[in-house]
Amino acid sequence: MTTASSRTATLLADIGGTNARFALSADGKLGPISHMAVGDFGTFQQALATYLGATAPAGTIRNAILAASGPVQHGRCVLTNNSWIIDAAELCRDYGFSSVRLLNDFEAVGWALPHLPPGSLLQLGGRERVERAPLAALGPGTGLGMVISIPHAGAPIVLPSEGGHSTMAGGSLREDAVIDHLRARFGHVSSERVLSGAGLENLHDALASLDGVTVPRRRAADITRTGIEGSCPISRSAVDMFCAMLGSVAGNLALAIGAKGGIFIAGGILRHMPEYLAASQFRARFEGKGRLKSYLAPIPAYLVLDEDVAFVGLRALMETEGLG
Repeated sequence: MTTASSRTATLLADIGGTNARFALSADGKLGPISHMAVGDFGTFQQALATYLGATAPAGTIRNAILAASGPVQHGRCVLTNNSWIIDAAELCRDYGFSSVRLLNDFEAVGWALPHLPPGSLLQLGGRERVERAPLAALGPGTGLGMVISIPHAGAPIVLPSEGGHSTMAGGSLREDAVIDHLRARFGHVSSERVLSGAGLENLHDALASLDGVTVPRRRAADITRTGIEGSCPISRSAVDMFCAMLGSVAGNLALAIGAKGGIFIAGGILRHMPEYLAASQFRARFEGKGRLKSYLAPIPAYLVLDEDVAFVGLRALMETEGLG
């Protein structure tokens, strides 16, 4: 149960396709982060009510800043990878909040980028970051998030993006065949169709079909495990292709916005395999842009190791807006 300081508390939340995380920030301090499985609740309101019922008396929270995994329009978000709907006006009415700020979950990551300590990052090639140059993040998890952060006096300009749904291009004949196979199934093959949890499963299934190999249907976590162990050649091929394709997409993003401040890889999948990613084709494909290789070679890429990176960004946004 919170103390009297919760009367000026701000509710912070990171709502993904698989997990929802809640915390209270009061008196400049972030409380414990509570993790909930999205699948355990039919609606966001049910999950929020459960959290608040166990954490804070009714009426003790003044403001809320919520990061959600989907496009936000007019204070409302229909989550991309589950059935939840979050509406800021409804939350103000139902819970008595003075304000609710609703933003895309990767926008929260964008707010975090200037504040991440070196100990929460694993550098994946490149050299030093260029001060005051644009930064960008992409994160394969339930989906593929993207965000751009542009340094600016006072506070960064954070631009959420749905770039994960841009068309995926192959970097080899093998990848072309996989994309063609997936195109027959989905029509449009976006980056997210291959660079996400479901995307890793799509790669695994496509490679098995192309090679005429019968393998068990595996979830993303099992594909990662059997691939890294080397106990399943198809899983190993899927993980290798995943890392290579991610390098291509990350390099495209760096080129598109001139991200000399660094490219950051967030999301839940790769945080569990840092050494494998570092030894993969990620960096070679990141730089493999023909005449622009020398432009990309100095740009550092980082794997974000902090599971709760969104809360770093939510707190930064809270302080910028004077809610802390």
